[in-house]
Amino acid sequence: FCTPCLQECLKAKKPVCGVCRSTLSPGSRALDLEKQIETTETTCNGCHKKMFLSKMRSHAASCSKYQNYIMEGVKAVTKEPLHSTRSFPNRFTFPCPYCSEKNFDQEGLVEHCKALHSMDAKQVVCPICASMPWGDPNYRSANFMEHLQRRHRFSYDTFVVGDYDADEDDMMAQVLMRSLRDK
Repeated sequence: FCTPCLQECLKAKKPVCGVCRSTLSPGSRALDLEKQIETTETTCNGCHKKMFLSKMRSHAASCSKYQNYIMEGVKAVTKEPLHSTRSFPNRFTFPCPYCSEKNFDQEGLVEHCKALHSMDAKQVVCPICASMPWGDPNYRSANFMEHLQRRHRFSYDTFVVGDYDADEDDMMAQVLMRSLRDK
């Protein structure tokens, strides 16, 4: 869940689960789920080492064979780039849309705007969104500060495995095919 949705579930006098709407008890943990994660064994799709689900995330982060496995899937669904990489804007540093100060990374831009421009109501183009292949370099956000808070709490590069040209439908088909094959 994103933070705003989770906060909505917890905001009521009787907090509810965002999935099943059952009442939540503050501070209670899903012990049955924790136990299941601790005791369910799985196999790494890269190196085929057996381990418990609770260890898989840290293993996957350091297993080069697993990283290769993921990249094979990405390559299988990546379209040929429509443009040369020179035609894409820089996706790593951004100018402030208010004062034009340059070379902010995404987190730095968010912090800069919160510190110096939180009260500025001028409609501006989000330089982060404009740098994305799907971004509109002419779209002016009605409330840029709200946009930053909701859309740019994390970096897209954290979740996109380095390729903005991957076709989502092909990627989903590849994931389904691989999940059946890997069983």
